[in-house]
Amino acid sequence: MGAGESADDFAAVENSQWYQKFMKQCPSGQLTLHEFKKILGLHDMNPQANMYIERVFHVFDMNQDGFIDFLEFIAAINLVIRGKIDQKLKWYFKLYDADGNGCIDKKELVSIFTAIQAINGHTDMSAEEFTNIIFQKIDVNNDGELTLEEFITGVERDEDLMDLITKNFDLSNVLKVIQNGRRHSI
Repeated sequence: MGAGESADDFAAVENSQWYQKFMKQCPSGQLTLHEFKKILGLHDMNPQANMYIERVFHVFDMNQDGFIDFLEFIAAINLVIRGKIDQKLKWYFKLYDADGNGCIDKKELVSIFTAIQAINGHTDMSAEEFTNIIFQKIDVNNDGELTLEEFITGVERDEDLMDLITKNFDLSNVLKVIQNGRRHSI
């Protein structure tokens, strides 16, 4: 920042740039699931990968109206770029908790990790191995479910686990696609 420029000035310019990109990619101002997949080049995915993309979309669609508007879009970008680790962990938890019951079970985690593998196309371990590591390390009461508190506390306490989760569930590649303005035809 130059002399006389505040952090608010910088954020306003950055938000203006994001707004221009958003409106260029989505002139209606409301991003549909179909457009979301198109922008990311994620069409013709297998059912599990498709489910994950839909889950990401619905978590970003905070008011659950079936669209991601600019405010929801900028909130998602801010989470990915500037979010504190506890904010990201809460978001990951919400993403993994597919049935919305406030707990993550092994089936949900295997499903989401399998979907991510299908999108990313590579991993060092199977979905079952990943899930077993997570549960062995942080399911303190061994009930087969992770509460939000268990998840956040367990991940924050274990640096290796933190690295594993952030590496495998990082959304910065999604952000890069949006930032670069690439659109893929269907």
